[in-house]
Amino acid sequence: MLVIECPWCGPRNSSEFSFSGTKKPRPTGPPTPAQWRRYLYEQDNLAGLTRERWFHVDGCRRFLDIERHNVTNQINQIEIVGGR
Repeated sequence: MLVIECPWCGPRNSSEFSFSGTKKPRPTGPPTPAQWRRYLYEQDNLAGLTRERWFHVDGCRRFLDIERHNVTNQINQIEIVGGR
């Protein structure tokens, strides 16, 4: 079970959250169709630390950026999206 420490609601089961995807840099400049396709649909899926965005659906309804090890589910850092 993955427990996410929500800054507003406290520790919650990950079933209360919606996974919004892995954070990665957007293509710069006017992107080609191939660059957009890679950005939107292709994932490297490497084992290790990942930066992810989660939405607290059944709680405060806010977004969180989480640094998580995708093999062990250890959460190293949680950041509030938008500053507050």
